[in-house]
Amino acid sequence: MPLRARTLLGPGPSNPYPEATVALVQPLLGHLDPVFLGILDETSDRLRQVFGTANRRTLPLSATGSAGMEAAFVNTVGPGDAVVVAVNGLFGQRMVDVASRCGAEVVAVEHEWGQPVDAERVLAAHPAPKLIAAVHAETSTGVLSDLAPLAAGKGDALLLADCVTSLGGIPVRLDEWGVDLAYSGSQKCLGVAPGLAPFTINERAWERRIEKPQSWYLDLGMLGGYAGEAAGSGGRTYHHTAPTGMVVSLHAGLGRILEEGLDAVHARHAEAGRLLHAGLAELGLELFAAEGHRLPELTTVRVPDGVDSAAVRKELLERYDLEIGAGAGSYAASVWRIGLMGHNARPDTVALVLAALREVLGR
Repeated sequence: MPLRARTLLGPGPSNPYPEATVALVQPLLGHLDPVFLGILDETSDRLRQVFGTANRRTLPLSATGSAGMEAAFVNTVGPGDAVVVAVNGLFGQRMVDVASRCGAEVVAVEHEWGQPVDAERVLAAHPAPKLIAAVHAETSTGVLSDLAPLAAGKGDALLLADCVTSLGGIPVRLDEWGVDLAYSGSQKCLGVAPGLAPFTINERAWERRIEKPQSWYLDLGMLGGYAGEAAGSGGRTYHHTAPTGMVVSLHAGLGRILEEGLDAVHARHAEAGRLLHAGLAELGLELFAAEGHRLPELTTVRVPDGVDSAAVRKELLERYDLEIGAGAGSYAASVWRIGLMGHNARPDTVALVLAALREVLGR
């Protein structure tokens, strides 16, 4: 049975850039093929550009974005380490869970969902944590949080940033801000299919890493012998069979972004978000995220009273082949999440989703 083409406007995955899709049908290369290793090294370099970093250890992990989160914690946090996590949505909660599984003494700084991270409260939560973690663009709420104040006040702590929904859609300047390690996912604003977790760690965090982390697969010391720090070394240490087709696709997606220009890509996402926010207001719908902190690439909107959230999403999918997302956690039935990420951050896509919503809600 052939699959139907969908317009993917949920919280992810998004429809990939055409260049990333075309790359998936290129001839498959082995993970130690010199041609592939050249592509891998260039992919890592392109990731440095979108992350805004010169970190030598920047690479695409062979797993989805959640593995990027796990890699960050298992390589830097051990039993008894103090970890402060800013929680203003589902993925902050997940950070707490992952850090706890590493044996860390976690201090969760809870925020109201829909609000940005309060840097002062986070920095005051513990006098000397090993690591402070926050979500840059919270996918569950559509909220943007400023990482620079956290970096400015972190003291001796490491700062970890979840950039899964921000990378490739809004400015990310890790070195300028002072972020020590960060991760993302291929399936959102980078415009590639799910399957890879872009990751970066600076020298400061590297020097404090766990020498033998509990995860063999996500051991950055071992992975660094194959990718990232191994770039240009002429020698590679076999670790695992990398998903070569996915890396080639990510290479192409990043190439598409850099060819357009990061500033232009960010402006395109900003314009699409502005048009969507204005259009939703014209439909009489209320945005969920705090004004002034709303993401352009992931919009949260309150479901009108008396409207069946699931029924609307079902009709959009079945009638228009258009996917939007439900809310998360306690907001699952009262909030919709509409993503305009990567290739979908365009005015015509905004017009499509607004027209479909107008027609369905009108009935």
